[in-house]
Amino acid sequence: MRKAMTILALLFVAGLGSARAQNDCIDCHRLKTPGIVSDWELSKHSKSGVTCNVCHGTGHNGLQDIDKVRIPTPAVCGECHAQQVAQFTKGKHADAWASSNAMPTAHFQPMALMSGMKGCNGCHKIGLKTEADIKQLKAEGQGYGLASCDACHTRHAFSKKEAQQPQACQTCHTGSDHPQWEMYSGSKHGVRALLRQNGTLHESIAGPTCQDCHMSKGNHEVRTAWGFFGVRLPMPEDAQWAADRTTILQALGVLDPDAQPTERMEVVSEVNIMRMTNDAWQIERDKMSRACAKCHSSKFADGELAKGDDMIRESDHVMANAILEVASLYKDGLIPRPGNYRYPFPDLLTFHNAPTAIETRLYKMFFKHRMRTFMGTFHMNPDYALWNGWSEMVEDYTAIKSMAEEYRLRAKK
Repeated sequence: MRKAMTILALLFVAGLGSARAQNDCIDCHRLKTPGIVSDWELSKHSKSGVTCNVCHGTGHNGLQDIDKVRIPTPAVCGECHAQQVAQFTKGKHADAWASSNAMPTAHFQPMALMSGMKGCNGCHKIGLKTEADIKQLKAEGQGYGLASCDACHTRHAFSKKEAQQPQACQTCHTGSDHPQWEMYSGSKHGVRALLRQNGTLHESIAGPTCQDCHMSKGNHEVRTAWGFFGVRLPMPEDAQWAADRTTILQALGVLDPDAQPTERMEVVSEVNIMRMTNDAWQIERDKMSRACAKCHSSKFADGELAKGDDMIRESDHVMANAILEVASLYKDGLIPRPGNYRYPFPDLLTFHNAPTAIETRLYKMFFKHRMRTFMGTFHMNPDYALWNGWSEMVEDYTAIKSMAEEYRLRAKK
């Protein structure tokens, strides 16, 4: 009995200490960073007694030890949200950090864009980091680059309702090579959802958000059938499409001239940029088909998804021809093949660091216009599928052929 009373007394004292420490955090931060406190006070964390030290640890108590504050990572969030973190860990968002840093020209970018989180890593910071990554980021003072969950459930409200809105996806899924926000918000799906959101349409009207289609039932895995590049294995039965896809994979550096996997294929496989088996592709396609079938017939949904597949096939043919046009200039010695290119194909992953205008045009054709063609089709946006996608691809190919012809004419003089 005496022992039990002693334990209860210790717990009571610990609780008082915790409460005092929490009040110290609030009193100080209400003066220093009042926005953080007001957000937390509105949160479910606050209502549930999740105090500052639960997420941030107890190492930071004043100005003298600010560096001891713990920035929550998914592992910290997983202490309470284990299922969501487990799903997230298996999905494409978790691979975002690794895929960004795996790009061969990542180290060419200004530090403010990469380590400074103002360019690629401003969005790719959502990905999981290794202990070495975390140590380096802390040393650089990049505390805001450590977390992942707060990319959608922003600090310190960490609102589930916020993360369920399509605008939660807008910051990253917008712009040059992945304008999903523009495609979605201009599509009939997006228009209905946004009109419902502002009260023009009834709150029960069908208008799917990004989350309804890509995070069905709240699943945090977030993976798509075709992946970011719109390429996959195994090769299709269609011989022409198989040849075109081989050419694209060679220009991505994942297949060598003999169509055998390279070291880069291993990297692509590790970060789940593309589906490597038919089963893996079919699992994601079936998920999307089921999501569409909430509002449409299965026949209609499957037919519309098949149109996206068809546009990838059509785009691949134009893209492969353009790649071979540039490769032929290397072969004939009309433009120099950069010394860091291991194979006789242009390297699409050089991005805007491509050394000549014709190679830059090819990069934009792939990452900007080809992406928009098939993404616009899947997102039911006619303008992006045609004028911002397919039409621009055809124009790119015409320009590349003309530029290649100029090189050849110049060589004859």
